[in-house]
Amino acid sequence: MSRIAYVNGQYRPHRAAQIHIEDRGYQFADGIYEVMAVRGGVPLNVEHHLTRLRRSLGELRIEGAPGDGTLRTIVAEIIRRNRLRDGIVYIQITRGVATRDHAFPMGAAPAIVVTARRMKGVPAEVRQSGVRVKLVPDIRWGRCDIKSVSLLANVLAKQAAREAGAFEAWLVDDQGLVTEGSSTNAWIVDGEGNLVTRQLDNAILSGVTRRVLKELLVETGRTVIERPFSVAEASGAREAFLTSTTSQVLPVVIIDDHPIGDGRPGPVTRDLQHRFQEYAVMQR
Repeated sequence: MSRIAYVNGQYRPHRAAQIHIEDRGYQFADGIYEVMAVRGGVPLNVEHHLTRLRRSLGELRIEGAPGDGTLRTIVAEIIRRNRLRDGIVYIQITRGVATRDHAFPMGAAPAIVVTARRMKGVPAEVRQSGVRVKLVPDIRWGRCDIKSVSLLANVLAKQAAREAGAFEAWLVDDQGLVTEGSSTNAWIVDGEGNLVTRQLDNAILSGVTRRVLKELLVETGRTVIERPFSVAEASGAREAFLTSTTSQVLPVVIIDDHPIGDGRPGPVTRDLQHRFQEYAVMQR
């Protein structure tokens, strides 16, 4: 069956979907996006994703985008038309089409693209064995809290990781502190068993899985400390893991060439994987 995309009010075959050459997303990366996981035909954490989408639109001052109700309808329809059971839905909203000029155009209408594709996610054996991450200098812009389509620095970091045989890149600022992954949030378990992840600020994206995991951790009695952690702390941690919409909770067992703990996923990460899986099942 041909994939179907939504582009500016129309559902079209994916191969025929087009945007204008003067769309500001194409020319200036002047737009935002969201990625929702779909499990059993149901989009997960829709409310959290739409809340973050609204915030990103507000920070870039993009006005006139469809309301949450309309976006929910489009997401449901794109899932139905693509007969999607397990995969992702991608939403992109740009400032729209206008003659190329850096300043905001007058009267431009936002351009909306929604697509869906099948994706099985991280293989079970990888979830069991854990992954390697590579440390990469953080060269991104100063507003990483906005889920902007401007991702070139993230692309370069991910490519560096892949070329090094790693699953992900962890970005390190000029003070030697880990900010986040190229497409994930970074966590460690310290020597006292506390979970540590960077606080929400302009240096990281407010991950939806990060948010859900914090809510689930309330039930466990474990302490979550939100602060930056250094490369040295990460290397000496009991455990490390990353979170994202597509990876969920994924153990990190090697940072660069340094094993974390005994080089295997630890009990805290295993427990969190299990809890998140149970949560995802209940969302269907």
